[in-house]
Amino acid sequence: MRATGLLDTGSEQVFEDLAGLAARVTGSGRAFITLVDESRSFWKACVGVDAVAVADRQNPVEESFCYFLVGLEGEPFIVDDAASDPRTREHPSVGPMNIGAWAGYPLLGSGGEVLGSFCVIDDSPRAWTSADLTTLETLARSVGAEISLRQSLTAAQKAHSLSADLAHSLQQGLLPPTPPAVPGVEVAASYTPASRPGRSDIEVGGDFYDLFRTRGTSWGAVLGDVCGKGVQAAQVSSMARYTIRAIASENWAPADVLAHLNAAMLAQDEPRFLTAVYARFRLTPAGIAGTLALAGHPPAFVRRADGTVRELGTPGQLLNVFDPIRLVDTRFRLNPGDLLLLFTDGATEARARPGRPGRDVFDDADLARTLAATAGMSAADTVDHITNALAVRHAGWASDDTALLALRVPDHHRR
Repeated sequence: MRATGLLDTGSEQVFEDLAGLAARVTGSGRAFITLVDESRSFWKACVGVDAVAVADRQNPVEESFCYFLVGLEGEPFIVDDAASDPRTREHPSVGPMNIGAWAGYPLLGSGGEVLGSFCVIDDSPRAWTSADLTTLETLARSVGAEISLRQSLTAAQKAHSLSADLAHSLQQGLLPPTPPAVPGVEVAASYTPASRPGRSDIEVGGDFYDLFRTRGTSWGAVLGDVCGKGVQAAQVSSMARYTIRAIASENWAPADVLAHLNAAMLAQDEPRFLTAVYARFRLTPAGIAGTLALAGHPPAFVRRADGTVRELGTPGQLLNVFDPIRLVDTRFRLNPGDLLLLFTDGATEARARPGRPGRDVFDDADLARTLAATAGMSAADTVDHITNALAVRHAGWASDDTALLALRVPDHHRR
């Protein structure tokens, strides 16, 4: 009964209308829709009684006939003459409440439990007609259906909220809340989920990134994209992220790290493939020295301090498809003012919503030009600039998840 959410709530027109209809059709002076708990009969609707405040719309359960219905397991309780009926003549409310005749049908919950009653009261004794009782029974079922519908809606909303919370927690588990601080390096990252037009559910994406210390003064940066969406894609993302962390602690070259991840995925017989870029780097007196490998992933971009942009990385094969896999390490250096950008393909596939006029796809060349325009910007401002440019192109509708991870050597670098 508490799960209905109706206890101690105010008047609602739908219930007042049904009670009013019962009073008019039966010709009785009073009609009630009640919920009965262990101590009281709460009047969700009452007609013929001057009670507006919630505190006034109830009476102790022992002063109500409604509790009779709780013990009748779904049967109605009909009294033509309350003062002479042996079931009610000693009841304490017959005189004070001026009950001449009383007729009530139970309000049933989804499991058949009695929640309360739909009843009418006449000041004088009377014989309730079959039409009266049929009407009352029908209206009681209508009230029960309304209550069940509300419970179902509440349960669905709670389930959706729980699902949304779970999806959010799962997605957040794939991404560091904030990138860790790397001494001597500016770090910025962002994640933008794909739009789900026409859908209210929340679907976890397969994009992920991570930044972590490997061994000694070396750091690792990885960014990947699992084929598909949903929990299974998220599971693969999570497995990939933590597998790379474990393998990278051995200080292996990026191509070897990704090759070991490929072997781990193949061993699990997971059908989803994965693209990834992994870079290992360390600080030097001149800036950053590193090595990067691509596994079916778009090349990274390096933006020099003067705004020049070039691609970085040798194309490699997808993960969880080929055995053995072909991957190539590429060395790179970043000097003061230089920036390394890792990104998923959502950053090079932004487009307007299907069916709406818009510009062409925001492709690799667009991303390179946008990045070039950020010369002199910090890593955080660069990521914001790119995110805003993508939002302008897709006009609020992102066709795919987009992850960005930027590393920049400050202008006045000192190791």
